[in-house]
Amino acid sequence: MNDHPPKGAPTGDIPTRVAPAYAGPVAGLPPQTGMTTDTAVFTEAYAVIPRTVMRDIVTSYLPGWRGMRMWMLARPLTGFAETFSQYVVELAEGGGCDDCEEDPEIQNAIFVTGGDLQVVIDGQEHMLHPGGFAYVPPGTRWRLYNRTKGPAGFHWFRKRWQPCAGVDRPDPIVAQEQDIAPSVMPDTDGAWATTRFADPADLRHDMHITIVTFQPGGSIPFAETHVMEHGLFVLEGKAVYRLNRDWVEVGPGDYMWLRAFCPQACYAGGPGRFRYLLYKDVNRHAPLWPLR
Repeated sequence: MNDHPPKGAPTGDIPTRVAPAYAGPVAGLPPQTGMTTDTAVFTEAYAVIPRTVMRDIVTSYLPGWRGMRMWMLARPLTGFAETFSQYVVELAEGGGCDDCEEDPEIQNAIFVTGGDLQVVIDGQEHMLHPGGFAYVPPGTRWRLYNRTKGPAGFHWFRKRWQPCAGVDRPDPIVAQEQDIAPSVMPDTDGAWATTRFADPADLRHDMHITIVTFQPGGSIPFAETHVMEHGLFVLEGKAVYRLNRDWVEVGPGDYMWLRAFCPQACYAGGPGRFRYLLYKDVNRHAPLWPLR
């Protein structure tokens, strides 16, 4: 369990709490009179998958699941994501799965955006609500069910865990975003903060799933250029985001993938705060041969 804010991160004055919002796909189909102009782009350094293209005809399904469909946002692919996969899942009332992971080397994480989900991790039952997070270590059986009167939605991350000498497998984590105090970035007066579901000093973890929040006018004031691969899903608000050489306007439900070393920066223009769900790989040597 992770019932308390993780240690080891910078803190500061935290802005007044605001009820979180969690955007999802549009689904359906646009009218025949709609325009095809959009911000969707796929380049050698980044991709933008806007909410408006997450429609019914691009959904996928998985064996073993009931009442489930999903939008696959990232997957290992030459010239694209290398370390992880990320899905946006829609689960119908009564839907679920009795055995969610078949590969014992894969770790899983989910983040709930709508509805009430029951997750059973190694026999322990937990209820997750919007803003709920669960981390499942590799080799751990887990089950998931929608307990909502209606559909539920969640993000699902999968990554092969990289063993390391002297480092044990991580423990399960179950947490609720609203219960975690955001860690404010130094010298930002609360304009930029990160909600961390795992302790950044815990080297057992080789991936971090966090929520990054910018208040109106907040920014990443330099072109971050580093080895971490990123997946960013906009939960609420809008911003102008720099991706490699380009500035792209993004808003609720838009997704961005950034390959390692892709320069990035952003400016949150308001009027409300800008928040996104972030994946990144951490805490391991750079592989000198292909991972399986």
